[in-house]
Amino acid sequence: MRMLPIVLLATGLATNVFAADVTDPVKQVMDMTKFNWESVDQEWKYIFDKDPLSKLYSKRFQDAYKEASKHPAYDTENNQPGDPFGYDVITNSQDGCPLQDIKITPAAPQNGVTEVKVSFKMWTCIDDAQIKDGISEVSFDIITENGKTVIDDIHRIGDGEKDSLLAEMQAIAKGQ
Repeated sequence: MRMLPIVLLATGLATNVFAADVTDPVKQVMDMTKFNWESVDQEWKYIFDKDPLSKLYSKRFQDAYKEASKHPAYDTENNQPGDPFGYDVITNSQDGCPLQDIKITPAAPQNGVTEVKVSFKMWTCIDDAQIKDGISEVSFDIITENGKTVIDDIHRIGDGEKDSLLAEMQAIAKGQ
């Protein structure tokens, strides 16, 4: 009878270990991004603040961001590191509307990387139907690092092309 609670506990722990979803870090980033675009009256939740940066992103990504932040897009107090981007890297814009119809779709892993594609409507407050119904896309490279799933790169997709936020940060760090 004593074995039953131990077996149930072990089964529960094993289930929790495997319950981590490859889309979890992407969902958290998209939740913050959605929140940011819902109103201009609320405080921005920056996806690269210290806490999300350390929890949701790979060490390689964190290092690239820290180097790029030495070259902020705007002047900072006391010339301290700051945001190296002058725009929202997920929506690839400085302006936008509340995000709608967010879809998160993971692909099959390849060579230790799982691509998670995200699509959404970004210009839902615009009267032009073609713009309003346009779909924006971004994809995330997800890897497992130290036993947890993390974002290793972010790619904005447009006109059949796919860029790399990691490469952009590396270029910023080099002063390019």
